[in-house]
Amino acid sequence: MKYKYVFGPVPSRRLGVSLGIDLIPYKVCSYNCIYCECGRTTELTLLRKEYVPTDIVVKEIDDYMNNHPAPDFITFSGSGEPTLHSKIGLILSHIKSKYPHIKTAVLTNGSLLYLPEVREELLKADVVLPSLDAALKSSFIKINRPNGKLKLDKIINGLIDFRQDYKGEIWLEVFIVEGINTDKENLDALKSAILKIQPDRIQLNTLDRPGTEDWVKPASKETLESIISYWNIPNAEIISKYKSRKEIKSYRNDTESAILETIRRRPCTLTDLSEILGLHINELNKYLDVLESEGKIAAKAEKRGVFYTSKEK
Repeated sequence: MKYKYVFGPVPSRRLGVSLGIDLIPYKVCSYNCIYCECGRTTELTLLRKEYVPTDIVVKEIDDYMNNHPAPDFITFSGSGEPTLHSKIGLILSHIKSKYPHIKTAVLTNGSLLYLPEVREELLKADVVLPSLDAALKSSFIKINRPNGKLKLDKIINGLIDFRQDYKGEIWLEVFIVEGINTDKENLDALKSAILKIQPDRIQLNTLDRPGTEDWVKPASKETLESIISYWNIPNAEIISKYKSRKEIKSYRNDTESAILETIRRRPCTLTDLSEILGLHINELNKYLDVLESEGKIAAKAEKRGVFYTSKEK
């Protein structure tokens, strides 16, 4: 069976071998973040609906589980905001009832958790990984460029309310953008919000490769470490990056070869590679992380997007 909405398994830094589920077309989201490695949002919306057919998603999950080794996690992620799909709760229920031994995770920007129905639907997940990059309005708008109807205080209160009801683990990701959310005022506001949300983990992240805007630069290791020290919150950590393919159980050399052969012929964007190789954007991103860290490829921001080229002769 050829899968349209199930992808991977993807080598995940945080979730091991993760089978991905993409419920949202590229690139529908409630944010248009300046750092997104998937590219610019083309439909900035808060409309919840059945963006892709639920019955086909369920069939693809069942087919995969019946014909492949079990993953460590089944993860709702992809090229848009998964909680925009109005049947995410139904799909989670199906997985938990049919495959109770498999853990589930939801990667979300957290923007819709102010809605009681979204909080209710995500209660079934084992781990929810929301993001909160700013607790000041000006920085929130600069970094996340949200749909105009979203209000930061409602988003933060939604995260706080979700913590009250949710029995699983919350891993809160904070994406650090040097010069925007790294000053004392921003860090104090973020710490205050984090202490109210009470996540199980606070995970600092920064740019791996060029994001949506080419002027966004990665924060240094020293900056991330100084934030951890300044906050002095015991469960705060820096998300570690893969250094070698040996750390990735699901790494496939044939996939690496296909990527390198393609970009040797001509530079390609992420969406180019996805269309040519038939691989999901999230899956490609994991391989590009490794290839860039090994010095095999280079990324360059141009008008049409970020292009990847081979550094091998």
